[in-house]
Amino acid sequence: MNTIYYIGYSATHPADFVYDFPDTQNSYLLLLTHTPACFWVDGELKSCPAHTSILFKPGQKIYYTACGGEYANDWLRFGSDEGFVTGFPAHGLPFSVSDPEYVHSLFKLLTWESTYSSKSSELIIENLLRILFQKLHEDVTSYNDTPHAIDLMQLHKQIMNNPQRDWTVQSMADTLHISAGYLQFIYRQTFGTTCMEDVIEGRVRLAKEQLIYTDYTVSEISDRCGYNNIEHFCRQFRKLTGLTPGAFRKAAKEQKGFPINHPDSNGQ
Repeated sequence: MNTIYYIGYSATHPADFVYDFPDTQNSYLLLLTHTPACFWVDGELKSCPAHTSILFKPGQKIYYTACGGEYANDWLRFGSDEGFVTGFPAHGLPFSVSDPEYVHSLFKLLTWESTYSSKSSELIIENLLRILFQKLHEDVTSYNDTPHAIDLMQLHKQIMNNPQRDWTVQSMADTLHISAGYLQFIYRQTFGTTCMEDVIEGRVRLAKEQLIYTDYTVSEISDRCGYNNIEHFCRQFRKLTGLTPGAFRKAAKEQKGFPINHPDSNGQ
């Protein structure tokens, strides 16, 4: 069971902000910082960058402060006997968050749901907390904390959301201020694929949706998905799906809504 006592997001405090509580708190406190912060860890004050999270457990001393400027964070004080909370692998230890926008959105959803309660609020809150802690658990146990990790995550999201852009490895590398070779190395290390393979996958996914749900011609869809050459578009589409764009659209119409990942999309 989970009980939210206090929750908020995007809270700001002046540069002299200090939060100091002894080891008498009987609830959990979860933070996500938006600015640099200093935390008391193992008997010393540790400076941490923005997008750091920390979970204080009941009975644990809590001390954190601004680190050179205005302080801002999301915060959640709550009670829980759920294993995903009690067994969290990093109580009282700050760690970097790979996708702070995603986690921030979960804080906002939890705040709204706990403020405007409904009959289903308890279930929704439990599910949101599970998602939040699963995401943070991944960061603690498997996140590759490189200087470019957050920028990589943002690049990955931009590719997935806008695959039709004129992406090149060099332009991506320039955005992160690193070499093209190093970008390809750390991108594959982080996501298990190359950045251009993600671009192609995103474009084909977008093309599938437009073939199913629009009346654009194949040539128009090719252009809308970022291809300057329709033959190149058709080759990549068939390589990933086993079908030409026209055959895919025909199958979609015949089956009244061909699933994007249909088991027969390999053309057999």
